[in-house]
Amino acid sequence: MSILSKKTAIVTGASSGIGEAIAIELGKRQVQVVCAARRIDRLDRLATKITGAGGHALAIQCDVTDRDDFGKLVHITRETFGAVDILINNAGVMPLSMMDKGHIDEWEQMVRININGVLNGVHAVLPHMLKAGGGHIVNVSSIAGKKVIPGGAVYCGTKHFVHALSEGLRMELSDKNIRVTTIAPGFVTTELTNTITDQDVLERFKAYDDITPLAPVDIASSTIHALEAPPHVDINEVVIRPTMQML
Repeated sequence: MSILSKKTAIVTGASSGIGEAIAIELGKRQVQVVCAARRIDRLDRLATKITGAGGHALAIQCDVTDRDDFGKLVHITRETFGAVDILINNAGVMPLSMMDKGHIDEWEQMVRININGVLNGVHAVLPHMLKAGGGHIVNVSSIAGKKVIPGGAVYCGTKHFVHALSEGLRMELSDKNIRVTTIAPGFVTTELTNTITDQDVLERFKAYDDITPLAPVDIASSTIHALEAPPHVDINEVVIRPTMQML
């Protein structure tokens, strides 16, 4: 039996991709999983899949950019399961574009979701973890949080923020039994690229055509590895790339 059994986890961005895969893997380990995202129809199907396999899951519609909405998510989670032991800050968007295209609405969307959404999650769960005497916050970032690419100036900036935030949290919370992990995937098969409208960026993505990308379950496995580490072990950062990805 996993040491995660009977713990409660909130997973944002759980309606597809990495978030969905993490929620499923947590459910297999008898974690009480709260699946959060804006697309409630997909969340309902995910929760049904987890419970149908013998797990415990709850679907809650949530806009992570809304501080009150995130607060309600945490409140319902605690009312239902009694605690919030794990937060997976996974929700994010990636409408890459060259700066001279001036896609300012997309820039602001990335700031709202990739930065403010993470801050809202930390703000919502931290008082409860401190009171409970422990917890684990996982922030899903990207290799873009370590390297900047053309077309990714804003996106990379948001992910660099996630890395900096995670390190600051780790330093502040290490003596309070709250672990902090950053997961930084490379090229993954997800819906993130569907939001890219800049044709120059899409042309650059052809360089990845010969690379076998990571699957969401690969990221989920790395996340589970960090969560299942013994209590005295804090896996602060996991960088995971496809074997053939050089950058």
